[in-house]
Amino acid sequence: MAAPKMEKTKTPGVFKRGGRYVVVYRFRGQQRKRFADTYAEARDLKATLRADIRRGEHRETATLTFEEYAREWIGSYTGRTSRGFRESTRAGYRFSIEERAIPFFTKRSGTIAEIEPRDIRELVAWLFDEKVWRRRVAVGTVRGHVAAVKVLLATAAEDGLIRHNPAAGVRIARPGGADIEPDAAEQRRALDSDELERFLQACPPEWELLFRLFAMTGIRIGEAIELRWKDIDFDARRLRVRRQFYKGVLGPPKSVNGKRDIPLSKKMTEELWTRRGKPDELVFTAPDGRRVQRQWCWKEVLKPTAKAAGVPWVGFHTFRHTCASILFASGKNPKQVQMWLGHSDPGFTLRTYVHLIDDGLGDADFLDAAGWATPRATQAT
Repeated sequence: MAAPKMEKTKTPGVFKRGGRYVVVYRFRGQQRKRFADTYAEARDLKATLRADIRRGEHRETATLTFEEYAREWIGSYTGRTSRGFRESTRAGYRFSIEERAIPFFTKRSGTIAEIEPRDIRELVAWLFDEKVWRRRVAVGTVRGHVAAVKVLLATAAEDGLIRHNPAAGVRIARPGGADIEPDAAEQRRALDSDELERFLQACPPEWELLFRLFAMTGIRIGEAIELRWKDIDFDARRLRVRRQFYKGVLGPPKSVNGKRDIPLSKKMTEELWTRRGKPDELVFTAPDGRRVQRQWCWKEVLKPTAKAAGVPWVGFHTFRHTCASILFASGKNPKQVQMWLGHSDPGFTLRTYVHLIDDGLGDADFLDAAGWATPRATQAT
């Protein structure tokens, strides 16, 4: 069947074709077309295009699909600041884009330029959907996936492929309103002394030292599996964190402050000394002698041990929270805990772990005997 002919309208450059309207214009010497559902929309579009072209602000909308642009972007993105872009961050972005965003947007026909804020909101809802993932997804996990999409679309806007970033300003909130109780991960839950003891007792003997080191030093799993014997200063009783292995990429720690020297207890130092190997050898290895893989350790060691110990909610980061809890209970201040854990600043440490800190205020009975607290004492003389 032949396509309907374009019929002239009262507005130059606006034509009717079947049940839709076509806006014809020239940009950079070439004739181009845009479409509208109504005559009013077509007239407004024509006026906007003319004004943008005249001011030099017009950008052609992309004809690329989300997947086409995303696969090129993930390999070439260099960051949005002069500090550059960590390959470990790229690995995280790659997972979010390839395993989450591309499957979602592939279901929707159209170009990257047609993505709207409502599509991003639908993406958020899909990422939270327990029927899709067969589990409850943490808010932080969804926020990380959307962050990758937001950066990608911001780059597309800078490249002139889209007029604006549709993900800018989209809130990350679980559908159905706020939870009565936050996710365990969002509570920064730590093991108490009894729970930690049960976990260590249930842990396979060959892995007990690793998890005890987690609780005593607060190092991240990526830092632990890259730890080498040369990183342990036995004389100074210090653990030097200089590298991490994250999502298949070897690189520096998560932040500048991630490079740190962590104190070791005398007992821990002595135990490590009895197991020491050659300087460049890994401290912890898998049964086959190779590098420990995070997912394998989580599935084969951490989760079975946590279940056996009666603390099935425990994850790798739980031991980092446990370390913070121990440090604060021992009287360390936020600055000291920040340096111990390798946070960017003590303010972040305080915001993250404020619930672990005993305010130390005690009761207010002493005020009853304070003469300066009477109304007469507060009057101006």
